[in-house]
Amino acid sequence: MNLSNLNQARELKSKLDKAQRELRNTIAEASSGRGAVKVTVNGQQEIKSIKISPEVINPDKPEKLEELVFKAVQDALAKSQKLAAKQLKGLTGGLKIPGLF
Repeated sequence: MNLSNLNQARELKSKLDKAQRELRNTIAEASSGRGAVKVTVNGQQEIKSIKISPEVINPDKPEKLEELVFKAVQDALAKSQKLAAKQLKGLTGGLKIPGLF
């Protein structure tokens, strides 16, 4: 590997590290049940919070709440993955690099 390639690799690593830090602070939110369940996820697909309205907590129908939580989590993660892919696409030129989503 020549010096130019090495410098390019270092520069790319630096940009990827910066993008990862930014993704940690990027927030995606989703809700289900008309806002009864809200989930917040960062750009690294880490769940930051789950909020549940008391009105949807029915001990006789736990499967309904499970369904609402599941849907909100899935939607929030999907939004987070799209945000991460969009941000990293410019750096990687569209290449799928393992460990970067």
